Amino acid sequence: MSKPVALITGAHRGIGAAIAKKLASEGFALALAARSLDALNAFAAQLAAQGADVAVFGCDVSDPAQVDALVKGIQEKFGRLDAVVNNAGITRDGLLLRMKEEDWNAVLDINLKSVFLVSKAALRLLLKSSQARIVNVSSVVGVTGNAGQTNYAASKAGMIGFSKAMAREYATKGLCVNVVAPGFIESDMTGHLNEAQTAAALGQIPAGRMGTGDDVAAAVSFLVSASSAYVTGQVLCVDGGMAM
Repeated sequence: MSKPVALITGAHRGIGAAIAKKLASEGFALALAARSLDALNAFAAQLAAQGADVAVFGCDVSDPAQVDALVKGIQEKFGRLDAVVNNAGITRDGLLLRMKEEDWNAVLDINLKSVFLVSKAALRLLLKSSQARIVNVSSVVGVTGNAGQTNYAASKAGMIGFSKAMAREYATKGLCVNVVAPGFIESDMTGHLNEAQTAAALGQIPAGRMGTGDDVAAAVSFLVSASSAYVTGQVLCVDGGMAM
């Protein structure tokens, strides 16, 4: 029996890379997708050196033609697809009064439209799996909101609504669709915070620390596993209690 195959978007750094490492360690073959093919190839080489079965795909996940080509490439390479982790995401922060329309559109396209495109394109192949899973990486901001991030919060809240609707549509087909909503996670997105901003962020977290990519990867690992067969349409906040 061939290995189960997981597609991870935005896979070459941060949370995506942590998820890839975790799923590889648990026996998944990996289809990794990102716009930056050079960085993706370097990361995939590291995984392959550790014994992972991995294929890379350069893809702008907001482009329908590129997404269709991505799924076709996965089918040609692996012949199956068992899990999709929609992790690609960007920020273009700013107060609403000053937010440019192009910044709104860019965030909604990468963060939300991509989830629609990838999930739709992958659906027929996914439904052939006996353990089909979609995990959409949202954010605690999609649950609580955050000043200066109306575009980001809208995209991440939209992911939650999309996931719940899709979960209802395909529950009888055995496809589980769930959401992981990270809080403040040590990553490139939080690395630009200054000392005062970091202190303010930590003050909102009951656990008293930022999370790690491994914290999020552990949640994703559960949601793509056989153990989550009766879990669908749920939002799992990995946030040290922040949304509480």
